[in-house]
Amino acid sequence: MTSLKQGIIQDKEGIIMRTVFGIDVSKASSEVAILVNSETVHGYTMPNDTIGFARLLSDLKTVQHPEIIFEATGVYSRHLQAFLEENDYTYTRLNPLETKKQLDSLRVRKTDKIDAEKLAQSQFVLNRKPTYVQEEVYQDLRDLSRFYQNLTEDTVRTKNRLHKVLQVTFPELESILSTPTGEQYWQLVRAFPSKAFVLEVSEMELTTSIRQSTAKRISDKRVAYLVGKLIELAKQSYCATKKTSPMIEEVRYYAGELQRLTERRQTILEKMIELAKPLPEYEILLSIPGIAETTATSIIGELGDIRRFQSPNQINAFIEIDLRHYESGNYLAQEHITKRGNPYARKILFKTIHNIASASHTNPCHIADFYEKRKRQSQTTSTKSHTIASMHRFIRTMYYLITHNKLYDYTLTQNH
Repeated sequence: MTSLKQGIIQDKEGIIMRTVFGIDVSKASSEVAILVNSETVHGYTMPNDTIGFARLLSDLKTVQHPEIIFEATGVYSRHLQAFLEENDYTYTRLNPLETKKQLDSLRVRKTDKIDAEKLAQSQFVLNRKPTYVQEEVYQDLRDLSRFYQNLTEDTVRTKNRLHKVLQVTFPELESILSTPTGEQYWQLVRAFPSKAFVLEVSEMELTTSIRQSTAKRISDKRVAYLVGKLIELAKQSYCATKKTSPMIEEVRYYAGELQRLTERRQTILEKMIELAKPLPEYEILLSIPGIAETTATSIIGELGDIRRFQSPNQINAFIEIDLRHYESGNYLAQEHITKRGNPYARKILFKTIHNIASASHTNPCHIADFYEKRKRQSQTTSTKSHTIASMHRFIRTMYYLITHNKLYDYTLTQNH
């Protein structure tokens, strides 16, 4: 077997050797396999910390143009990626599903060491290109987009909890405003978690509370209306709890949480817009009917730099949408989305199609036309397959506009 230092630069005859580092990343450690011209010369386990990365750097420095291959393993591979970028090493980051398909025929037994070795071995056969390293702004947007979506999910959960507990303490309060949501509503819920808190104070105090419930200007007429309605709802209510019940504290807690979540979501959105605005694709996405700031920044965050993809089909593969039959004449096979790939991107694109369809009444779009046409021709009530097919059309449109640096123009789509 060739030794590591002998094999890395050249052999005894002066032939340049090709060296591949296969790295299988786990939570606390990674398996490293070093192959020279398909022959394993070294392998070890390294901790995913400064000590482990120092050892890896030492090995990499003995190599001219090392090829580094690893799987994208969620948050765990971020450390390795950051280390390689910091030290100016190119790398090939693989989608785990793609890797599994490629390595299934090579794998002997399922251990991390075999995975690292086979990753490296397969590179000599497949000759994968290095991963396109995006500008830092795209990673920041992706992190913010995930944070924003997590806050949105927390908001939905907290709203449901508030609704449930308010059914016991003061269900009528949910009709005080046109919709039971928003800054003013959360303030009113905190101030009046049950009827007792309304009926024990004067109209003057209620007027003050309502004025303080919103930062917006509110007319005297509107204030008087809300005071009257609040008193009326309190008199209607038959409270199932006492004023001292722990549920009162729970109502106030959830209302307070919703205020904080709403404020934080807005702050995150503003940061996303600030980062996305200088990017040329931001204005392009906003030019598509139905796409507003939140959707545009989230699409950029999840898909990154669209220009790194060679075709729209590569974006489909990245998201893991199976669209082989999406518009093949009279072919009736059902389109479907797999449970793999990027679920965040799928969720955003799914919502995007519905936004485009909703906006089409006042702001026409050929994607909405396609969606509505499929719906009319469909024999089923489910719209899922139409949405998936429309997602592919949207991806094609978005890819074309961004790669050609053009704004959306509905009239041009009518010529095709």
